[in-house]
Amino acid sequence: QVQLVESGGGLVQTGGSLRLSCTASRSLLSIRVLAWYRQAPGKQRELVANIIIGGSINYPDSVKGRFTISRDGAENALYLQMNSLKPEDTAVYYCMIATISRTYWGQGAQVTVSS
Repeated sequence: QVQLVESGGGLVQTGGSLRLSCTASRSLLSIRVLAWYRQAPGKQRELVANIIIGGSINYPDSVKGRFTISRDGAENALYLQMNSLKPEDTAVYYCMIATISRTYWGQGAQVTVSS
């Protein structure tokens, strides 16, 4: 069973930065999409960034220019660099890796941005 373990969440002031990490317990084959999602209280889970293998890197307008998704295939790791954080970025952040056969989710990391 593959597990995705997230780290790097926490409390930061408006304008600050955080870097989230997501590490898979073993190498995954036939990856199709790597992504970060977030879910704020009372809201639906929303896409924050994704890497489509062989395709593009995508961000919604709400984080474009502030967040950067990256991966390290050798370390089975996915990262999310978050800069210029705003209170509306407060949420639980989840990493997701989709292969051709199934989708894996991390346990979630709380990010709180104080005003």
